[in-house]
Amino acid sequence: MKTRVLLVFALLLSIGSTFAQKRSKSPKNIILMVGDGMGVAQIYAGLTGNHGHLNLEQFPVVGFHKNQASNAFVTDSAAGATAFSCGVKTYNGAIGVDAEGNPVPTILEIAEENGLATGMVATCSITHATPASFISHQSSRSLDENIALDFLSTDIDVFIGGGRKFFSSRADGANLIDSLENRSYQIANSIEEVQAVKSGKLAAFLADEQQARFSEGRGDELVKSTEVALNLLKTNKKGMFLMIEGSQIDWGGHANNTQYIVEEMIDFDNAIGKVLEFAKNDGNTLVIITADHETGGFTINKGSTETGMVEGKFTTGSHTGVMIPVFAFGPGSEAFAGIYENNEIFHKMLKAYRF
Repeated sequence: MKTRVLLVFALLLSIGSTFAQKRSKSPKNIILMVGDGMGVAQIYAGLTGNHGHLNLEQFPVVGFHKNQASNAFVTDSAAGATAFSCGVKTYNGAIGVDAEGNPVPTILEIAEENGLATGMVATCSITHATPASFISHQSSRSLDENIALDFLSTDIDVFIGGGRKFFSSRADGANLIDSLENRSYQIANSIEEVQAVKSGKLAAFLADEQQARFSEGRGDELVKSTEVALNLLKTNKKGMFLMIEGSQIDWGGHANNTQYIVEEMIDFDNAIGKVLEFAKNDGNTLVIITADHETGGFTINKGSTETGMVEGKFTTGSHTGVMIPVFAFGPGSEAFAGIYENNEIFHKMLKAYRF
């Protein structure tokens, strides 16, 4: 009798363990982090400049995505981000619309409709191509004021970036910051004000248009903003979707400036560290790290992990068409291994949520 009881107990433990494992494959939270313009060389430059280590090394799953736009072999950030946000290939410049210009629901909007908390953090204007593609539906990335207006068509909980002027100094005379306040958003205009917000909805404008580069005054705003966004969004018991962009890795590539790339890459990786710490403690969070495209045709000809010296070379001041790495951690991360089209990232996230 005792043996039978022990066998039943062991069987129940086994079933419970299997059930828990199956449950763990469906994350409650998804955090997508985009290092704009970040190819393999940019990552390794950051690793070298950081004396041989990055938080990215802790990610157990690595894949690659093919990132061509519908109308060009080399994508821009708008088409690249729209592939992530909407699951469709589209033309360069498109924001949240397909190749025919039709609006397509974004992963952020779908998460919101399913009761999840949502947020975005960027080191550029919050109306810039990548963040815009998760919340707006416009024919062109250049329509910043239209993109800003689209923020009022959603109920996003937290957004932190630059771009204040597109909300407050508009050609149509509207003051969208007043409109945000009327919708219960707390408005922050400095990183100190951001850090003072402990609950509720937050709209933060850390620059009139674009934030400064890391070494020219921005400092660790991305890490601090990421921490605040996580603390505000985690209070939703149903879960969250959060998009975080390290925007200016791309700008270092456009400028053919190796040091710019290195410092922005390390800053982005520090934010990755904060997210990874949260995901490890939470246990129900899927973290995905990728880029929209590579910028600069960047390569490394010489370096030293001892001194942090990186000597880079460039083939262009624009984007290139090479495959881009994808790193994943947490429940559902195994789906991101292999080689696939960039728009598959949307479908993999949607499948992970099991809406």
